[in-house]
Amino acid sequence: MYIIGITGGTGAGKSSALKVLQELGALALDCDEIYHELLECCSEMVAEMGARFNGVSVNGKSDRNNLAEIVWNDPVSLNDLNQITHKHVSNEIEQRISSFAAQGGKVAAVDAIALIESGQSDSCDMTVGIIAPQEERIKRIMNRDGLSKEQALSRINAQKPEGFYRENCDYILENVFQTQSEFEEKCTEFFTNILEKERA
Repeated sequence: MYIIGITGGTGAGKSSALKVLQELGALALDCDEIYHELLECCSEMVAEMGARFNGVSVNGKSDRNNLAEIVWNDPVSLNDLNQITHKHVSNEIEQRISSFAAQGGKVAAVDAIALIESGQSDSCDMTVGIIAPQEERIKRIMNRDGLSKEQALSRINAQKPEGFYRENCDYILENVFQTQSEFEEKCTEFFTNILEKERA
């Protein structure tokens, strides 16, 4: 199993890169999606979050909006949340990759904002950082999540700067394209070359 780690800040284009890898036959694992799935079905994770963050767990379910307001404005709280969620998400990823491998799968792609910090990158054969100009990221976040410019900028500032990905990733893909399809074309070319080398 060849595992590709995708990381980068919100609004940079990680989802587009993951979509391309899925189209190329990889098992696509979006850690954010898995986290939201676990919020619905992993009572152990929800209980841990409720014990740490007062008022975010109601009847075994998490109030995601309340939680987001807490962690995006408090680095300590964000770190505490990550400590809780990373272990549960990592366990789920391992199970899904094992199942895919048992079915003959050869390549998996893991999309995670905190790929490096969580230690998930240690399980990857290569890591790719997706970066984009801040103004473009702000526009995408505003359009995608219905946030104000100030809220979008707050989320960007709560995450690692571009230099972090340049220093810690094996490859960097810059999303400076005007359209999503143009960036996906670039991703297709890049990952096709990577996978061809791996299969050679």
